[in-house]
Amino acid sequence: MSTSTEAIGGLVLAAGAGRRFGSRKQLAPLHGRPLLEHSLISMAASRRLGPVVVVLGAGAEEILERVPLHGATPVICEDWEEGQAASLRTGVAALAARVSAIIVVLGDQPAIDPRAIDALAGARDGVSLALRASYGGRPGHPVLLERGLFERIGRLRGDQGARELLAVVGAREVPCDGLGEDGDVDTPAALSEAGSSPPPAPAAPPRGPSVRRSPRP
Repeated sequence: MSTSTEAIGGLVLAAGAGRRFGSRKQLAPLHGRPLLEHSLISMAASRRLGPVVVVLGAGAEEILERVPLHGATPVICEDWEEGQAASLRTGVAALAARVSAIIVVLGDQPAIDPRAIDALAGARDGVSLALRASYGGRPGHPVLLERGLFERIGRLRGDQGARELLAVVGAREVPCDGLGEDGDVDTPAALSEAGSSPPPAPAAPPRGPSVRRSPRP
């Protein structure tokens, strides 16, 4: 993987406790793999990404033992209970010095397609500060954040992630119809529904992790 500051980084957010799911959601089995692994596979299969980071928090040790990371570097968010903003800050901070933009997906979106990731990477125009995939006109993930937003992301707080920031900067939508989907698996019923879809293509053999921990502010 390239580590040039012109590279595009990948970021998988997977630090939550999965309270709505009722158990460790990242480890829930789907098509013979832990749920989180599917997002990591999609990142690894992208042709446009450089370094990839996965942010963990709740149950991090167990997840690291049981989920192949497919080349992603795990970073521990010590403040994961604060909400998604803490995970996003942690991931962006881990990548900022090495990349010019970051593509973000969530760890509970098993049908994200690497072609959608690559579509966002290829849609950069040197003007838009953020891009996001859309499906049937509905904005969703992946989301691409340009370097010009990194400092502002460092000031985010709460459980809304970058939603308000994307609205303020007018994130440009990139149609990704037919390139997977971004449905979240938040409940056992959603997992069952995801399991009724065809499984993804086989992944490359996983590589071992090197764990980083985020400093507390």
